[in-house]
Amino acid sequence: MEPVIVAGAGPVGLALALALTRNGVPVVVLDETGGEEAARPARTVVLRPDTAAFAARLGCADALAGAGARWSAWRTMRRRRLLERVAFAPPAPDGAEGAEGATADASPLHLPQHALTRALRAALAGEPLAQVVPGSRLAAVEQDEKGVSAQTRGPNGTWWRGSYLVGCDGPRSTVRKLLDVRFPGRTAVERHAVATLRTELPWPGEALLHRSPARHGGGRVSEVSARPLPGGVWRLDWLLPPGRDLVTPDALVARIRDSLAGWATEAADGSADEGGAPAGRGRTGLVPPYELLDTGVHTVHHRLARTWRRGRAFLAGDAAHLLGALGTQGLDEGLRDAENLAWKLGLAWHQGASETLLDSYQAERRAAVAARLRAADSALPLLRDGGAVRWRTVLPGAVRGRSTLLTDGHLGRGPLGAAPSYPRTPLAAPAALPGGTAVGTLPGAPVVDVPVTASDGASVGLRDRLDRGLLVVLVAPGTGVWDQRHWQSAGLMPRLTEAVAALPMRAEVLVTEAYPGAAAHTVLVVRPDGHLVAALSGVRPDELAACADAVRGGAPAEGGRRTSPGGAAQDSGERPDGAAADPAADPAPGSGPASGPVDPPGNSVLDSESD
Repeated sequence: MEPVIVAGAGPVGLALALALTRNGVPVVVLDETGGEEAARPARTVVLRPDTAAFAARLGCADALAGAGARWSAWRTMRRRRLLERVAFAPPAPDGAEGAEGATADASPLHLPQHALTRALRAALAGEPLAQVVPGSRLAAVEQDEKGVSAQTRGPNGTWWRGSYLVGCDGPRSTVRKLLDVRFPGRTAVERHAVATLRTELPWPGEALLHRSPARHGGGRVSEVSARPLPGGVWRLDWLLPPGRDLVTPDALVARIRDSLAGWATEAADGSADEGGAPAGRGRTGLVPPYELLDTGVHTVHHRLARTWRRGRAFLAGDAAHLLGALGTQGLDEGLRDAENLAWKLGLAWHQGASETLLDSYQAERRAAVAARLRAADSALPLLRDGGAVRWRTVLPGAVRGRSTLLTDGHLGRGPLGAAPSYPRTPLAAPAALPGGTAVGTLPGAPVVDVPVTASDGASVGLRDRLDRGLLVVLVAPGTGVWDQRHWQSAGLMPRLTEAVAALPMRAEVLVTEAYPGAAAHTVLVVRPDGHLVAALSGVRPDELAACADAVRGGAPAEGGRRTSPGGAAQDSGERPDGAAADPAADPAPGSGPASGPVDPPGNSVLDSESD
């Protein structure tokens, strides 16, 4: 079978290519650039714990640790008052678990985007299944029932043949245009002036969101954030008023000096102490020394492609969606696209795939991003313009205040930032699953990263074993004090191991001492991307098989393509990609399951028709 073609060599395209190779799928990456990533200190990314862990599993752990910063806390201020301080759990030593019973959340990871891209490139260079073709500009795409052909221009111009094509080629995606997919949305939702500089701020290692700072005149929409990077470097972002006014170098330097002097003065006066008590005006402080490294203007757009799949071609990352207002992170969603799609294309490549499996990528990921955009579009006029509608009625669950809602967006909490769940996934286990039981995680939600022991004796976090196939986790209190050779042959383990070995897809057995809300002998079935399929009371081979078939999008039709244990396709009566022999291989936008969920009416990016 031909390789998967990935168009685009940004972080999402490289991450997808790496994840595919880890699933044993050969890839060809078409890279428009010459293969070099220019350093731009002002262009940084914030990864939530789940996407940072995904990048680490792809082989970038050392690079992330060296180039990225994890914050010790997050501060939210308004004028001279500290509204909230969120302390983060300290990073655990290498190979160690976090402190038992710790309740603090893990910090986001902040790093320059070029450092992430270079780390992904380096990891991909070591993969024998990957071929990166620099200087390749996509010019044409053709599909048939057996694969995709892509024509490139440039020094390496030729026709490439693949089993599937994924467009990760950014906001101006050529793949999206060649597939004739509309990209409606809103332009310039927010604009920020950005500066990266080396200096000392009064809160070493802590990030800050400062609303209506006094030295900026206390305007309602005035806002600045400061986020640390390694080596005493900080990225500062100032929210700009609506419009397209140019930000001159003099105006940006004035903002830098104003912010630095204001924070130094307030720190000297103690105006943002832990109790948040306001202080007097105090004296005007001097601007602390700083070294300006880079500047820019960041404009946020909100757009969502009408469909993310056309036959054997898919869209991911900025080619499929744009977001970023109120602290939301577009790259986070792009990496989640890559993780979600990689294991599904891996199954399709090795075993063939049902339409349900391939359609589930759009059904899950487009719905999740659409919900994020709806939340941001609902909150924007209330947080930025102070609209007349009570904001608590617009975002259910966000009842603690406007500043806390902004904090949620920046820290990856609540409707603006939390890792997505897929409660309506087409890959759900049967509703009336015998032996099903409830645990602290709902089906479709991300699992908790509890300590687990693998069959090879490794003791790691549950999420460290993702991307390797289905995970089957037995909750067995007391096994942690047993020798491995004893518990592997005791109790339920032999039956569970036998049942897992008979599943129709690659799977791994893990053991944990405890899982939130789970009774002893509960068996958790976890997808390759870390979302819970079902929890079973005890070892139930038939129910385990039903869960595995659900994750694959349903068992292949009778006489359909199946795969032998060695991966060779056996007698097949359907298309070579394993999909049903349906002539409607290219559903039109808005028709059939490939069009994703229907967007409700409202004043939202999802209803805009501007392209």
